[in-house]
Amino acid sequence: MKKVLITAFDPFGGESINPALEAVMLLPDELDEIKIIKQELPTIFSNSADVLCKTLELERPDALISVGQAGGRVNISVERVAINIDDARIPDNDGAIRTDTPIVKGAPAAYFSTLPIKTIIRNLHQAGIPAAVSDSAGTFVCNHVMYTALHYGAINQPELKAGFVHIPYTPIQTVDKPKMPSMSTENVLEGLKIIIKTAVK
Repeated sequence: MKKVLITAFDPFGGESINPALEAVMLLPDELDEIKIIKQELPTIFSNSADVLCKTLELERPDALISVGQAGGRVNISVERVAINIDDARIPDNDGAIRTDTPIVKGAPAAYFSTLPIKTIIRNLHQAGIPAAVSDSAGTFVCNHVMYTALHYGAINQPELKAGFVHIPYTPIQTVDKPKMPSMSTENVLEGLKIIIKTAVK
């Protein structure tokens, strides 16, 4: 049986929920003969990578899909690249702000996702779910985790398929942000199921 590790962050930036975590935790433990391992990550630079790498080492999944919230985005954004820099405009959940800080000193400047991103987009579109390739995962903890995962894979598990997906706000988060786009948890959940199946099949 194939195994997929899917991660999501706790709420951050003043939000009471994180729609990525809400959707991830609704996923079944098995899907079309794929075992799904769900892991919450702290929105903290200093230990998000430690939690991720320990879980990767323990589970040895065939694929890793990390999911994050990106308020303002209109669709499911499948990230193409992670860069070796932390440069935050807001503090993480430990109060830390990093500026022009390498994630891994001496490591490559960037890594490309090893997920089949164009196939994922096509399959999401066929299911009627808005989606697009994104060329920037930002420079906050989302990018930090994506870069860490790809660096870990390059060194320790070259066959690992890994990448990052950003999702919009959930509608309840936009009650006081009427101009912000949102996507229902049901649509996000269906999208994640498609991404999981596409990643390993």
